[in-house]
Amino acid sequence: GGSCGDIVGALQSLPGTQKVGEDGKLYVRGGDSEECQTYINGMHVLRPYTTTEPNSPSRGRFSPFLFKGINFSLGGYDAEYGQALSSVLPMETTDAATSDKFGVSASLIDWNIGGTKATKTGSWSMNAAYMDMGMYNRLFPDNWTWHKPYRQLSGETQWKMEPTTSSVWKTYLGFDRTTLNLDTDGRTLGLGESNLYMNSVARGTARGGLSWFAGMAGSMVWEDIDGAISAGDRYRHRLGEVHVKTKASKSLSSAVKATLGGETFLRHAGIDYRSAADDHYSANIHLPALFAEAQCRLARHLFAEASLRSEYTSAVHHWSLLPRLLLNYRPTSNWLLTLSAGKYTQEATDTIQARSRETLCPSPARHYIAGAQYHFGKTHLRLEAYYKRYSHLPLLRQGGYTADGHGVSQGFDLYVDNNSLIPYLTTTLSYSYNDSRRFYLDYSEEAMPQYASRHNLRLSLKYGFNTWNFALTDSYASGRKSEGRTTPYYNSLDASITCLASKRVIVYTSLSNLLGRKNIYGYRNGQPITNGSRRFFYIGIFVSLKSNKAYDISNF
Repeated sequence: GGSCGDIVGALQSLPGTQKVGEDGKLYVRGGDSEECQTYINGMHVLRPYTTTEPNSPSRGRFSPFLFKGINFSLGGYDAEYGQALSSVLPMETTDAATSDKFGVSASLIDWNIGGTKATKTGSWSMNAAYMDMGMYNRLFPDNWTWHKPYRQLSGETQWKMEPTTSSVWKTYLGFDRTTLNLDTDGRTLGLGESNLYMNSVARGTARGGLSWFAGMAGSMVWEDIDGAISAGDRYRHRLGEVHVKTKASKSLSSAVKATLGGETFLRHAGIDYRSAADDHYSANIHLPALFAEAQCRLARHLFAEASLRSEYTSAVHHWSLLPRLLLNYRPTSNWLLTLSAGKYTQEATDTIQARSRETLCPSPARHYIAGAQYHFGKTHLRLEAYYKRYSHLPLLRQGGYTADGHGVSQGFDLYVDNNSLIPYLTTTLSYSYNDSRRFYLDYSEEAMPQYASRHNLRLSLKYGFNTWNFALTDSYASGRKSEGRTTPYYNSLDASITCLASKRVIVYTSLSNLLGRKNIYGYRNGQPITNGSRRFFYIGIFVSLKSNKAYDISNF
């Protein structure tokens, strides 16, 4: 309810995530949003969120209909994934389509057209979208004075092929351009951002049961902001990344499976800030890595996954050795007990590196997690406790960053999924307790991070029958620390309704914050930080123009 078809919005109903409504990004178990990294088909995405106006939640850049599987890890992930201190979000795109599709959609804010052409060995798809918030802002005015409304033009295409019965090749290319212009904090903010992402992977099985994978991804971001900090300034930010990965897996026996792989990140960052005092920054970083993993059955009900990752940072000429271990014990078909531990590292962001006195070394974090899952009837119960310790976090001292910061995050998550209360009703309850303390950035002492809340509770109801589906989500978060005081608690009741009007037409509507509560996320110079609008209403109509079933937007 209220996720508006956004992957990130839906994931925030799960335990372990913390509600940070002023930007809408994923914050996991006391970690910053930069510590959660997104992967598509095993390849890294440099900028997974859309850009929005100040104090407004971002959305994920990618449509959920692109994917057939999402494996959101809250910590303790294996050695294949690096450069993520808190969590990873791997997503797998759908397979090649077997039939042609063509459809359009329209709403108060956007218009889309897309389709798919199927062939004997695969499929080719395209989708184009244009978003313009001008009409919405006139119908539902917010707190901003707009000169140019939020606009985004985007397009994407995919090629999917199965050259042989044992191999698959997928390629994705997407581009979007976002612009806006408004008055805020005594200045006029003008933003223009372009984002390009390409992803191409191949996987298959060779003789002898050897499974192989090879992939390459490229990201480019051009960000231009006028009035970024003060009136008359100009900020230019250029980001680029090439990610290359290959791996191979083979079962050595009925009890042992081994994986070997390697990858490298080639990154470029450039910052040009023009104001009373001009600042410039440019850097090229090379981050190669090797990883190995062994999955073993130690006993009838006991399984282990041991992995080792080694990363090199060219900026400081430093190798990091990162061991990780996971144990799974399943005493009965209803129970699963887990233990995991591992070491993880991540480079500081380029905006921090630009203000550091010297090149910062990677920040390491150690994860220790214990969990239990229990199934009974139509109910699934999951409880997980964790402890994370950070070191060498960026710390601002005398106008420059050092690597002297540190922190700790501990707590537990509870998740209950039930389908037995009444027919057609699915109920989920998630609760997260987090005790996080950090001494980093511009903090003068160890304290709870401004984005962290100790308690997060969500209750979601989904009821579907015939051609109707109703969803309701209530979210609560305790107050957050900001400028020496605590904000009021956060609460939002969100709802959505979906109707299959005919075999070719879907009508979807959602409304966030039904009760209109004014949520405060923090304070800036004594003034509360709130959203530009308390509610967000959406209604969309999705029409299939060719197939004999309803068209899901971007479903290619």
